Formats: sequence, C-alpha cells, structure tokens
Amino acid sequence: MRLAARRWVGFSGLALAYALAGIPEAWAADGPQPWTGPIPKAKCGAGSRAESGLQGSTSLAERFGGASAQGFRCNMELVGQTQGEGASWQMAWFGQCAYYDTANSPRQKHPGVVVVDVSDPAHPKPVDYIDTPTMRDPWESLHVNQARKLLGAAEAENGTGTGNGFEIYDVSDCRHPVLKSNLQIPDSHAHAGNWTPDGNFYYVTQGFRGVGGTMPIIDTSDAEHPKVVMTWKFTGNGRAHDATFNADGTRMYSPQPGYFTAPVGSSSFGPEGLVVLDTSDIASHKPNPQVREVSSLFWKDGGQSQAAQPVTIAGKPYLIFSQELGSGGAGAASRAAACAQHLPPFGFPKIIDISDDTHPREVATLMLEADDPTNCSMTMGEATNPVFVYDSHYCNVDDARDARLLVCSFFEAGLRAFDIRDPFHPREVAYYKPPAQGTKDLPGSNLQNYTGSGGVTLNRTADWASSYLRILKRHDGTVEVWFTSQDNGFQVVRFTNPDIIGAELLKTGAGDDVM
Repeated sequence: MRLAARRWVGFSGLALAYALAGIPEAWAADGPQPWTGPIPKAKCGAGSRAESGLQGSTSLAERFGGASAQGFRCNMELVGQTQGEGASWQMAWFGQCAYYDTANSPRQKHPGVVVVDVSDPAHPKPVDYIDTPTMRDPWESLHVNQARKLLGAAEAENGTGTGNGFEIYDVSDCRHPVLKSNLQIPDSHAHAGNWTPDGNFYYVTQGFRGVGGTMPIIDTSDAEHPKVVMTWKFTGNGRAHDATFNADGTRMYSPQPGYFTAPVGSSSFGPEGLVVLDTSDIASHKPNPQVREVSSLFWKDGGQSQAAQPVTIAGKPYLIFSQELGSGGAGAASRAAACAQHLPPFGFPKIIDISDDTHPREVATLMLEADDPTNCSMTMGEATNPVFVYDSHYCNVDDARDARLLVCSFFEAGLRAFDIRDPFHPREVAYYKPPAQGTKDLPGSNLQNYTGSGGVTLNRTADWASSYLRILKRHDGTVEVWFTSQDNGFQVVRFTNPDIIGAELLKTGAGDDVM
C-alpha cells in the first residue's frame, strides 16, 4: 500500500504531518493511511488534447501562445454550450433545465438568472430570465430542492448582501419558474446558503460584513409564507461559507474559512476547516431552538473553505470538502507567503470520514500537481490572475448514497474527475478546461468583472470553472456533466474512453441521476 509523503510540511516525521493535518496519530497508525497527494494523473485516450505541463496548470507558453484559447480535454468532450453574456458563481438544475446566475453588470442585455432548456444537450438554449433584485445577484445561494421542486436564493450584492431579499420559485414547469414568495430578511448580508434535504428550511450563510458570522434560518415548509426562525451567530470569528446537511437535517456541515495571512477581525481570520453543528432543534420545529457545535477539524494546508458535500462511499459516510484558496489566501503576496512556509498556494478538495461525527478525520487530499508547494517555482509565474487560479470550488458525485465518480470545478484548472471508490486511494480519470476567451466582451462574466470593467477587457488567458455541477447518466450509457464557467457560460460535456477511465466507474447505479 502506497503512502504518499506530505511534502508540503517541510519536516521529517509522519507524526508531525498528521498533527498539522488534524489526523490523530493513533488512528493514522492503525488501518489504511490517509492519501496526502498529489493525486495520480489521468491517462488520456483518443481524442484528448492534454495539458503539456503539470497536472492542472496552464503554462505561460500555452497562455500566451494560443493553446489555451483552444482549451484542454482528457477523456471528456464538449457536447453543447450556450455562452450568452457569461456566467457568475453558481448553477442549479431541475429536470431538463438548468439555472445559472450572471455578474449583474449594467451593460448586460439580460440580467439575472438564466433559465436553460437542456432537453437537447447538444443545443441547450436560454428560454427565460429571472430578473429581480434578488436574482440579479444571488452569488452562491442559488439552489434547487429536488424533493419539493423549489428554487431558492438570497440577495447577495457582490457577495456582501447589501439587499435583504430571499425568493422561492416553483419549478414544476422547469422552463418557466413561478415566484411563490419574496421575504425580506432584516440585516441580511447573504453570500451563499442551501436547503435542508426535505426542503422545509433554508439556511442563509453570510458575507464579509462585520466580525463574526450570523446565519438566518428560514422555515420554508409553507413556501408561500416563509419566515425567519432565528438568526444564529457563530462564536468567535467563525462563519459558514456554504451549508450542507445530513439526510434528516439534524447536522449541518459548516466550512469555516480561514488562512494565516488574513487580518485579525476579518471574517476569514481564524482556523481553516470544518465545524459540525447540531441542528436537530430546527429540524424538529422545536420552540426557542438552539444550534450547538458537535465537533471541529482544522488544518493548515488550505484556505477559505467553501463547501462540504455529504456522501456515502462503500457504505461509510464522508464529506467531500472543497477549499477555494491556498493556505495564504488570495493574491501574489499571499501565495508567496504560503510557498515560503512549504504550504499549498492553491486550494484543493479533501475527503473526510464522518462515521463518528464527533471526531471527523481526513482520509485523502485531492491535490493536483499545480497545487503542490513543491512546484511553486513553476506555478507562481502562471498565476497571473490576482484572485483564483488552480483552486477548487464545488464538487458533486454520481450518487450521494453510493459515490464512485467525483467531479470538481477547479477555476483555471477546469473540471477534474476522480475515481473515489477507494477513498484512501483516489485517482484522476478525466478533465476538461474550457477555452480561454482572451479579450472577448462578456458583461455577464464575473471573471471579466474581476479583471476589467466599463467595457475595458483584459486578456483572460484561462477561464474560471466555479459552479456546482450535475453528473447525469443517460439510458444510452453516456455520462454527462452540466456546469458553468464564467467566460464560457453553460456547457454540457461527456466522458469518453471508458476503456481507460474504467467502464465500471461509468456504469449506471440504482441511485444515479438518470435521464
């Protein structure tokens, strides 16, 4: 059994490596050893256009020599696309439709959330636009509760929530969402949020205003008359970036953003990692409910925790945990500070065992070669964007009840797909990096918003794949991924070369999303 050395630590001794990662030494010495990356690279088959350098990276020669404008692919190919005016951070879906937000630029012809008909995946087409103050900028809060056929979002205003709106739409007719309610949440500063699995509650996670995070919790059991149950405040400087839950909504998995260069008093100051919360009082509609901390797991090899996706792998519960920045945070100086301490300059996912949710434990890092601090001398020159580069953002699996195939959005590293059937030995199987759009004017793209404004467009040498994504298995045996990237808009890609990926991995299971 291979045990990868944790090269970023910079010290000898596995005990210290496990301690820094939050892994109890006694547990680490007993049973399978945690995978500490980088993860094995995908083997690319026929029709691929592979990266020429490090896994995940786009070299300077590729960026400025024209290669990145053609994109890169390995065991994946584009099926269909609607670029529109570009996209923002999030995508949701129901049935044969997808919903994605845009950058809320005053120059957009169609502001708000785009409704896409994907009944023909080779020719997805916009069929509606939801243009309200809330839906003009829901940031990362745009989610569908599949059980109740409800689309919800909170007004985020560039991620800081200067508006107070929260809206619910009926998507029974997925092509034409119908507004059911609009709730004003006092002093809300929304950034993200999510439904509980039963659709009876929506938790609004807050942005960057003030010290310490508050979290309005909305009772949505009557979707036409939602109401705020309570606004819970994290202790200390903590806040939830995004929110996910166990099946009955009695546990919330809260990513705690942090990095060592964050200034004291900022919303991301403090430890980086996971906080597990007891939300059973909320789930049972108990009067005067309380939210309690169950456990936490913190580490140093990452920053700005994003999302924690609960899944079951081979009968055991895990979290797929993503981080959108490296240990030092955003910007060249912060990335250099991380490299100087032999810590990752970019964020990557982790797999965390929550069989005992009072003692969560890390079993694997899904670090790309581009994320490895050993390669800082190569990747720092490629990190031309001041914010996100080779960082993870959202992940999803083929079947949360029996997860085998994992796909994550990695900003400039594109979509990356992994075989996680053995969570202690994950492997990369495919990737798709959308083509760079250069100076094309896309006012609905938040990537353009970050790099230029007012019609001034800078040369964007890579796109940002940032959205949540859908893994859809077709009855004909093909497997698709729906996602958005900020310059390329909505896209459908499918897996190729099953003989290399492993046909068993792409095989339809009982709980897969199948159409």
